[in-house]
Amino acid sequence: MAKNILITGASGLIGTRLTEVLLQRGHQVSHVGRSRISNYGIPFFTWDIELGIIDPKALASADVIIHLAGANVADKRWTKKIKNEVLQSRIKTTDLLIKALTNRENYPLKTFVSASAIGYYGFGNDSTVFTEESAPGTDFLAQVVQEWEAEVDKISRPGLRIVKLRTGVVLSEKGGALKSITRPVKLGVGAALGTGQQYVSWIHIEDLCAIFSKAVEDETLIGVYNAVSNAPATNLEMTQTIAKVLRRPLWLPSIPGFVLKILIGEMASMVLEGSKVSAVRIMNTGFQFQFPTLEGALRNLYKV
Repeated sequence: MAKNILITGASGLIGTRLTEVLLQRGHQVSHVGRSRISNYGIPFFTWDIELGIIDPKALASADVIIHLAGANVADKRWTKKIKNEVLQSRIKTTDLLIKALTNRENYPLKTFVSASAIGYYGFGNDSTVFTEESAPGTDFLAQVVQEWEAEVDKISRPGLRIVKLRTGVVLSEKGGALKSITRPVKLGVGAALGTGQQYVSWIHIEDLCAIFSKAVEDETLIGVYNAVSNAPATNLEMTQTIAKVLRRPLWLPSIPGFVLKILIGEMASMVLEGSKVSAVRIMNTGFQFQFPTLEGALRNLYKV
């Protein structure tokens, strides 16, 4: 059955492709944001996060909200100000939706799907496998995700299904982490980071959009699901596989961790430490990955 879906944060890497996928699947899609940048010719509504204002028409017909809004955690060095922006961009947007929905109980909303992140778990060693039941971490990103998810839980009301998708490193040829990793490899100066043994729990953007679509359409999905492939790779393995697929040499030694810490500060923890995250719960719902292996995912994205 076609759904009326409102997407927040639709201008980003995930939201752009997800919009295309949902339209192809026959759903009605609209966006809400600060200013229109969509080229889809679909309905667009505005909100002002600081003033706590949202166009009430945005929620008038939406039976599904997909909440992607939030500042990019890797855009800028983590100063105290930037860290606060990362947190508040998630808390304030969610709070705005809560207040709007509370003010009018007759909105048709039946499903709320929220982006989350595997940063919830913090970091682990190569023997640690995180599941949805694992305890949260204690670092900055873990704290952000915990507060973010707690805010989403406040939306709970009778008849409303809430799904939270803890997303890993999204692989896309159009941007994100893969573009940053690929650039030096293409130039012949690629190298692993730190020890290279830290795990990267990744997912092809098409599989991620498929999981979001399933969360919208399959009403048996409730609660938290890890949105990652079931084949996490170490940083070294990922770098080597990229070089193999692109047929580029990989001869430089690993970049020492202290160098990255000097260059980007606390944010270096995102690439110097890792986590091996399980996809078993989403797979147990019957979901099948189109790109279950890293090499297959990369060959698809690089068209080789």
